Amino acid sequence: MKSKVILITGGSSGIGKAIGLHLKEKGYTIYGTTRDKKKYPSFSEFPLLEMDVRNIETIKKAVAVVLERESRIDVLVNNAGIGITGPMEETPQEEIIKAFATNFNGPLSVINEVLPAMRNQKNGLIVNITSIAGYMGLPYRGIYSASKAALELVTESYRLETKSFGIKFTTLAPGDFATNIASGRYHTPVYENSPYRSMYKTTLEAIDADVDSGGDPIEVGKKIAKIIETKNPKPHYMVGSFIQKFSLTLKSILPGLWFEKLLEKHNGN
Repeated sequence: MKSKVILITGGSSGIGKAIGLHLKEKGYTIYGTTRDKKKYPSFSEFPLLEMDVRNIETIKKAVAVVLERESRIDVLVNNAGIGITGPMEETPQEEIIKAFATNFNGPLSVINEVLPAMRNQKNGLIVNITSIAGYMGLPYRGIYSASKAALELVTESYRLETKSFGIKFTTLAPGDFATNIASGRYHTPVYENSPYRSMYKTTLEAIDADVDSGGDPIEVGKKIAKIIETKNPKPHYMVGSFIQKFSLTLKSILPGLWFEKLLEKHNGN
């Protein structure tokens, strides 16, 4: 039986690359995407296709290449994304638009390009990589949280709309993992005269420390493999440390003001 064909956006590094490597070991046929192949001249782990999720023509071209070579796409892992930090009041509107273009609008464009092929196959699985941060409005990460929360929600809509075609949708929300996401993140400058200066600076340092000490991203790949092998995937999954996942349990059971106090304490407010 021919192995399943899996397309992973943002597959050249970090979590995307880890997912691809683990699934390749499991025997799947992997294609990854990157915005600029020239940055990865020695990448040989699996085929890399050039795709910018903000550019529909590059999406169409990459999907067409996979379909031409393999005649099908069994699984799409929407992993490409960017980080963004800053006080809500000071984050530039143009950067907010860019973040949503990559973290929300982009994945939708890739989904919509893949859906006709999956519908013809009468089966397919789409996994949208969101974030545990998307379950709460974290201070100085509000735009990132909002973009991932939006993707989380529309996945439920897609799931209901495409179920009769044999297509399955789910999300996977990772916590902190040791990747290079900080290097590509936009962060609003820490302005000397900003009323948020002290707290924002402290939060930035804590975010970078959390990423540096995060778990092995291969754990995300292992979770994806389990989802692929599940007959009827649930709407949402999480992967991360116990405390990160437990924070969502606390949010669901604690009164809103109590949970807010916990967030304030965690962030040093």
